[in-house]
Amino acid sequence: MAINFEDYQKFGKDHFEAVQTAASEVSKQLQAIAAETTDYSKRSLENGSAFVEKLLGVTKFEQAIALQQDFAKSSYEGFVAEMTKLGEMYANVAKEAFKPVEGAIAKVKTAAN
Repeated sequence: MAINFEDYQKFGKDHFEAVQTAASEVSKQLQAIAAETTDYSKRSLENGSAFVEKLLGVTKFEQAIALQQDFAKSSYEGFVAEMTKLGEMYANVAKEAFKPVEGAIAKVKTAAN
């Protein structure tokens, strides 16, 4: 099977455009991940500061323990939720990054048939 130059050139151009589009989308998604991480860090810092303020106002040891338990529980739940969200975001980045490769493989398969 002979491939003429125009077909080869078109394939290269199409592939380059697909990679460029995917790279742009990946860049946007990575920026969204960075923004989400920054927001989570700010919320976490604010929650920690609020906890310390509440802890300073406690007069009984039992209250301090209960407050610490509540803070630890909410911090853990928030962390797990955030990591789940970030995991999904990273999975989407990987899918976007792989799209040009999928397209190229599909074109090669159809050309081979």
